[in-house]
Amino acid sequence: MDIRSSLAAQNYAATRPATAPKPEGGEAFAKVAQDFATTLANGEQQALAAMTSGADPNSLVQALAQTELAVETAVAVRDKVVEAYLEILRMPV
Repeated sequence: MDIRSSLAAQNYAATRPATAPKPEGGEAFAKVAQDFATTLANGEQQALAAMTSGADPNSLVQALAQTELAVETAVAVRDKVVEAYLEILRMPV
């Protein structure tokens, strides 16, 4: 083995931990999903309260606006993921 391949192997081994996936990535996604579910549940509770007990209409409008924003954000993220996946499929091997 010549010196160049040995140096290349050493450099690869040194950079390998930098490219390894971070374990806390799943926790961050779980927190985002939990926040999304909480926002949807809050909007449903406010709508139910407004229909049954005549709750404050202002809080209903605010909760529905937050829910709409959360759904639009989730749809935008989904569209970007699908777009990236399709782009990967189009790459030549």
